[in-house]
Amino acid sequence: MPALLAIAGGWTDYRTRRIPNWLTVPGLLLGIATNSWLRGWPGTKDSLLGASLGLALLLPFVLINALGAGDWKFVGALGAFLGPQNLVTILLLGVLVNGLMAVIMVIRKKRVRETARNMGRMLAAVLAMHLPGPDLTLDNPDLVKIPFGVAVAIAVMLYVSRRVWGMA
Repeated sequence: MPALLAIAGGWTDYRTRRIPNWLTVPGLLLGIATNSWLRGWPGTKDSLLGASLGLALLLPFVLINALGAGDWKFVGALGAFLGPQNLVTILLLGVLVNGLMAVIMVIRKKRVRETARNMGRMLAAVLAMHLPGPDLTLDNPDLVKIPFGVAVAIAVMLYVSRRVWGMA
């Protein structure tokens, strides 16, 4: 089930750069219901912890407008299916995949120098403990944006494939 949610979320994020509520909200509820039905109270608890962990970890990025709310809800729904332990693995792998996608896009669009300058500005803002400015958010149409939902979907597929083929 999480693989189907990941494929749907990744595909819609790739095509439209959005992950709609009609996918994330039922995904969250289905993840909780499935784990509750299969494992009883421990399954319910894992689902709620996984969803809460995903939402809590990514909320700061949504609040500073560095991540879209659809990506945030998508990770929460995946957390409801996967539980907290598996979600942490998925998020770490997703961040690595997202970084690789970013490097490829920045090089392809010939924006290496500008990206390095923006990264320096973001680091300086973090060290000074303030926001980097509105020109470095998702609202800026000139910035190269990486669809995080696609990276997370790839991470889920890699993770599920590894488990299915007995390499876990």
